[in-house]
Amino acid sequence: MKKYIIDGHTLTLEEVYEISHSTNIEVSLGDKAKKKIKVASDYVSELIKDPNRIVYGVNTGFGALSNKKIPTEQLAELQLNLIRSHCTGVGEIFSEETTRAILLLRANCLIQGHSGVKEETVQLILDFLNHNINPIIPRQGSVGASGDLAPLAHMALALIGEGEVIYQGKKVSSSYAIHDIGKKPLVLGPKEGLALINGTTVMSAMGAIAVIKAKKLATLCDVASAMTLDALEGSIKPFDIDISKLKPHPGQLAVSENLNELLKGSEILDSHENCGKVQDPYSLRCIPQVHGACRQTINHVNDVLGIEINSVTDNPLIFTDKNKVVSGGNFHGEAIALAMDYLSMGISELNNILERRIEKMMNPQFSSLPAFLIEDSGLNSGLMITHVTVAALASENKTLCFPASVDSIPTSTDKEDHVSMGITSGRKLLRILENLENSLAIEFLCNTQALEFRKAKTSPALQSVYKLIRKHVEPISKDRVFAKDIENIKSLICNDEILNLVKSQLQLH
Repeated sequence: MKKYIIDGHTLTLEEVYEISHSTNIEVSLGDKAKKKIKVASDYVSELIKDPNRIVYGVNTGFGALSNKKIPTEQLAELQLNLIRSHCTGVGEIFSEETTRAILLLRANCLIQGHSGVKEETVQLILDFLNHNINPIIPRQGSVGASGDLAPLAHMALALIGEGEVIYQGKKVSSSYAIHDIGKKPLVLGPKEGLALINGTTVMSAMGAIAVIKAKKLATLCDVASAMTLDALEGSIKPFDIDISKLKPHPGQLAVSENLNELLKGSEILDSHENCGKVQDPYSLRCIPQVHGACRQTINHVNDVLGIEINSVTDNPLIFTDKNKVVSGGNFHGEAIALAMDYLSMGISELNNILERRIEKMMNPQFSSLPAFLIEDSGLNSGLMITHVTVAALASENKTLCFPASVDSIPTSTDKEDHVSMGITSGRKLLRILENLENSLAIEFLCNTQALEFRKAKTSPALQSVYKLIRKHVEPISKDRVFAKDIENIKSLICNDEILNLVKSQLQLH
């Protein structure tokens, strides 16, 4: 069992991904975090003893009802009503991985000593994580400001024992799961309901997972494109590192170096070294420029999310050292929404250029390969419709690239008059990444088949990828149900088998 200690400041995107995708872990609080939590919690307890002090979310209503003063004897009911009333999410529920990331990031926010929650509250969140209790959280219902209110309310509902969870593979009441691990449902203290639901946690969770997936897929796009280039007997000359040094974007330089490493030792390249083929189509010749630019989007979003996951994003915020409680807007998800919309465009472009490479393999006038990569074409359609599938995915991505962050609908009687729509950005981004996974699977299906018609072998690294895929997908001699082949290769992509195989041989960026 791998153990993690969170402190609110040093969590990485890689750790978020690892924790969200593994149940054999234990996450705990550091001693400094426990002290900060207690100081802030004690501070809130003292606040409510002063009948003349009005603090938003502690003894007032919420949103447009913030001018309503709540009597001390009703403060517990206030927080409970907040959770219940804000459980308005609809649609499909978040995946187990995203839900686990939500739990982790909410805890990481609350432990910094500016939220006023009890240690028991954070500990129960971590108990859910450590025992793989996943609240049922609908994906739709947040506008990305005032925090991810509706989805986080469903998370909080589970913590107080009134919601539903997935536990031991079944949907059960959260109260059952909590008691089964020897704990008790959370009893909300002053401000705790608001602290649990007011923040950018859900969109941050989606963004963190998306960034790590995007990094992996960007490297796999380099691998697939190198294999396609060799299968098409394309030229490696445009990847000369001296070319990229004259336009030294970090992403372009990294991709050029990757391609040269991946193709090193290729017998196919040697076989046409002096053919004079220097003007390949852009989808081959400009791989460093396009893939590199897409990597730049990943790098930018990596920086944005790296800050966000270690930020305090609820409201109001407590500063015990300065004896003040201040209402602000850290719950607004604009930075993340813009970043995820930007990354959506980058990932979509990886899919766009990939689609063009597949078309080149289908076209015998360009490739000198059999039409649709099948010998007896006519009787057999070969891989004709796999290209159509990729075209459909690439087109869908373009529609999903419409930026959600440019939209805003005022809510709460115009009190909340500008919002980020960050969860919409995140949902679209994750869909685009899944489309790229499927498209990559199809490119590997096509380029491994194209290599069947070449007498020489590709590079040792790419040959090992070919052999791995051949363990799961046989060469194509006649038509069959190719959907099964696509799914098999997609599994190799999603399980990191192709990526790990290549990285065990080469130092890639």
